[in-house]
Amino acid sequence: MASVMDRRVFINTLTGGLLAAPLAAGAQQAAKVPRIGYLSPNLAANPHVHEAFRQGLRDLGYVESRNVVIEYRSAEGKFERLPALAAELVALKVDVIVAPNTLAALAVKQVTRTIPIVFAVAADPVTSGLVTSLARPGGNVTGSSILSPELVGKGLERLKEAVPRVSRIAILWQPGAVGERTERNMLKEAEVAARTLGMRPQFVEARGPADFDGAFAAMTRARAGALTVVASTMFTLERRRLVDLAAKNRLPAVYPWRDFVDAGGFMSYGANTTDMYRRAATYVDKILKGAKPADLPVEQPTKFELVINLKTARALGLVIQQSVLARADQVVER
Repeated sequence: MASVMDRRVFINTLTGGLLAAPLAAGAQQAAKVPRIGYLSPNLAANPHVHEAFRQGLRDLGYVESRNVVIEYRSAEGKFERLPALAAELVALKVDVIVAPNTLAALAVKQVTRTIPIVFAVAADPVTSGLVTSLARPGGNVTGSSILSPELVGKGLERLKEAVPRVSRIAILWQPGAVGERTERNMLKEAEVAARTLGMRPQFVEARGPADFDGAFAAMTRARAGALTVVASTMFTLERRRLVDLAAKNRLPAVYPWRDFVDAGGFMSYGANTTDMYRRAATYVDKILKGAKPADLPVEQPTKFELVINLKTARALGLVIQQSVLARADQVVER
């Protein structure tokens, strides 16, 4: 009798274990699939950088819909939508939110102090209030900084080398594009660099695309001989129109990203944003594996690229010295 009972207990235990095992395994598998929120000012405008982030994830072994889920939200160029979209991602209780630039990251930070946030190309995360310091971010935000204030002056130096006779430089900027302190630093860098290079700066505002025609008319009235465009998400999204206006007004221009040169702009000087978006995936991976944003130092680019468009230079009637071309990381003709 005891033998029969032992067999029954064994069978019942085994059967219960077999039934429970798939449920436990299923629950464990479901728990392993992380969800990433991705907030972009405009997903359609710069598909290559967003794809660079996804490629970075793939390089680390993540495959969308298999072992990671990405919840995408795009403001479609309407920046006022960013706070509401950020709140949507927070409500979904995603594991981490990628907010690539300063505007997106600030929008997310306003609605959560707990969900980790990763930025890819913040202009100056300290002065904009995203982090406490580069070495120890201190909160739930981290990522990569593009050092915009310093790059404004460097870009002007490269432009002056390419077009040495320029005496008046127009500086196009967007009020409110970054934090107020960052904005002041960028404009100060531009003014100091321009005067050091023997150029008179003309600051021209453009709060939105509707201001572009008036801005370029102001440059013409002031007889600007060249143009520098200060980094702004809106400017990047509207780069083709800016490049066309610069060409129409025959203004050699230096831009913060090579995206402008690919759109026909004269030259750019700045970090490789594609690489920085790919690096954002590394931050996400570390956070999903347990790292705290507060303990992940903000990275800074170590390499900056000078890209020159020779076709545009010829259209502007410019002859670029060979010494300048030799310093370029890439010379394009399109």
